[in-house]
Amino acid sequence: MRYKIKKEQSGTRLDLFLAGKDKAKSRSQIQRDIADGLVSVDGASRASHYALKEGEVVETVKGRKENKKNKIDFDIRVVFENDDFLVVDKPAGLIVHGAPHIKEATLADWLVAKYPKIEKVGEDELRPGIMHRLDKEASGLLVIAKNNETFFHLKKQFQDRLVEKRYLALVYGSVSKDRDSIDFPLKRASTGHRQAAVPSGWDDIEDAGSLKEALTEFDVLDRYVNHTLLSVRIKSGRKHQIRVHFYAYGNPLVGDDLYGTRTTKSLNKKMTLGRIFLVSCRLAFKDASGVHREFELEPPEELKAFLRSLPKKIPA
Repeated sequence: MRYKIKKEQSGTRLDLFLAGKDKAKSRSQIQRDIADGLVSVDGASRASHYALKEGEVVETVKGRKENKKNKIDFDIRVVFENDDFLVVDKPAGLIVHGAPHIKEATLADWLVAKYPKIEKVGEDELRPGIMHRLDKEASGLLVIAKNNETFFHLKKQFQDRLVEKRYLALVYGSVSKDRDSIDFPLKRASTGHRQAAVPSGWDDIEDAGSLKEALTEFDVLDRYVNHTLLSVRIKSGRKHQIRVHFYAYGNPLVGDDLYGTRTTKSLNKKMTLGRIFLVSCRLAFKDASGVHREFELEPPEELKAFLRSLPKKIPA
């Protein structure tokens, strides 16, 4: 289709303009088409938020261009599957779901390719059946709904904090307490896509209303000379919560360059992990029929090998 922008349409976002022209597509579908290069403005690719100008010509083409999204190069293991949901072991390096600016393969792409009906499950076509996530550099258990009844049943459990989520994490330094809670509210950092933790006096800061409650609990599993192995539980599911909490606690995660000190970032460069030492190792919830489900996962072999290479701390 070809559209010439009129004076009264000038200033309209590209995605909103197309949403008004094609009622059969959702805005997220249109944004995905724009990101995939199926839309041009005067022959050039533009972002979804591009403000159109009078006289410009918008063109759309049918069909999805061959791109990285079509090539799923990851080994994704299905831990459990029935008619209502599946539990997968997401590998490190794989993004869970897409966004208009993301070109690489995602778990969502794999899901739609393997289970075409799942594309209509949930509230966001970019996140079919997905109600929780793991960072790209982390790995481990994720539950995916295969129908809307299960999706909304599980979503409510996540919202009510009834889903048990446990993680295995290796941090730099010696954690002084054998067990502790990190109760630092989080907010968006002033730059980039980072989060910021506010350890104390948060009710007095200027933008206190933007803070989000976040609680992380942990137990020490093992102690090494320069590292500590932890079992971590989160009572909330904020973006980068575990990573930013342990950075604020003074013990950044091994392999984490986004939340780390100059020293830990330098140490990360000397390693060959190529990922964050963070694994979603336990997931427990009730399925739509009320049956309690529990899933546990061993860490990948490369993380086990890394632990074996570390010198153990000798008890005093």
